[in-house]
Amino acid sequence: MTTNLKESMNTAMGIDGAMAVALVDYRSGMCLAQAGGGMNLDLAAAGNTQVVQAKLKTVESLGLRKGIEDILITLVDQYHLIRLVPHIPGLFLYLVLDKNKGNLALARYKLTDIERTLKV
Repeated sequence: MTTNLKESMNTAMGIDGAMAVALVDYRSGMCLAQAGGGMNLDLAAAGNTQVVQAKLKTVESLGLRKGIEDILITLVDQYHLIRLVPHIPGLFLYLVLDKNKGNLALARYKLTDIERTLKV
């Protein structure tokens, strides 16, 4: 993992309520970098790859011109945030956030900052 990826993962884990984070290649389903825990991030990367691919296909089928910024999955006690990295096609950031400890709006803002400075 490059220094920038390590820094990006550490910065994401500094988000209030962050439980886990990963950088994923949605063409292959491979997890390129990760931090945190409490779940199998490789399995989560592969599963969320299917979510991203399905949503991209749907957006294309609908003829929507604007790209996807992020996808939010809400669980009883967690937010799962998938943030596409537009300047590096094929990648997304995946953040698991504790609902009781995190602020979704602030997490989205900070994840956007991380995405913009990401280098692979």
